[in-house]
Amino acid sequence: MEHFFTWENWIYAGIILLILEIFTPGFVVACFGISALITSVFAYFDASISIQLLVFSISTLIAFIGIRPYALKHLYKAEGDVKTNADSIIGMKGIVKETINSDINNGRVMIYGENWKARSIDRS
Repeated sequence: MEHFFTWENWIYAGIILLILEIFTPGFVVACFGISALITSVFAYFDASISIQLLVFSISTLIAFIGIRPYALKHLYKAEGDVKTNADSIIGMKGIVKETINSDINNGRVMIYGENWKARSIDRS
């Protein structure tokens, strides 16, 4: 079992896990990859298997608590709410095709070549 915990294998595992992060969301696998790379340094200096596993565990915890929130904030940015369908035309200017009368809930406008029901906003 000791031949598995060599510094080279920790580096291989770290690189493979970092590559796998490309295919998984959430920066979870990358935390394990970073921890494997950190553990490889300890394995290089002939730390015992129990020390290597302890370093791997602690560095994984630190990566989850310390690195992951910042990575999620900066790497997985949402572009904001993307408005679609009727929400995308709210506030747009259109060509009135039928008189808009909010009292009787009547009115149509043409926006981007499509005919939409319209309501006016009282701007008193």
